[in-house]
Amino acid sequence: MRNELITFTSPKASVSEVFRTLRTNIQFMNTKGKLKTILVTSTLPGEGKSWVSSNLAVTFAQAGKKVVLVDADMRRGRQYAIFGVSPRPGLSNLLSEMEIYDNGTISENVIDYIQETEVPNLFVISAGSVPPNPSELLVSTKMSKVLEELKKVCDIVIIDGT
Repeated sequence: MRNELITFTSPKASVSEVFRTLRTNIQFMNTKGKLKTILVTSTLPGEGKSWVSSNLAVTFAQAGKKVVLVDADMRRGRQYAIFGVSPRPGLSNLLSEMEIYDNGTISENVIDYIQETEVPNLFVISAGSVPPNPSELLVSTKMSKVLEELKKVCDIVIIDGT
């Protein structure tokens, strides 16, 4: 696990408090309890969305929520490196059925792509192999079905977008 997870490695740091405040503000917006997904995106590469989404996910997990962080930046996915999990198979493999397992089968079950992290209650789906058409995969019917399945197995889904 990398130093980027300041909310996990240094929970008393002032920036960790900022992330807890962000989490609290999001929870207050969710007065009816229907908020299950959060998309973190940016206008340009390098603005820190992966850092923000990973630390936000940690704060929700620390609050006792079961969190799945989905790395949907299929060209420059970093969550696998931040959390020290396997880069493949990941979201692109699930959506495009690109990954064939040793036994010659392809899993279409989203649960098979969820990886446990060192942070209790926090799980990651890495970006996976770089596909030729990531935007088409992200707007597919299958992606909608994946999100619906994730909402059934966790309290909150945080998507690290492009």
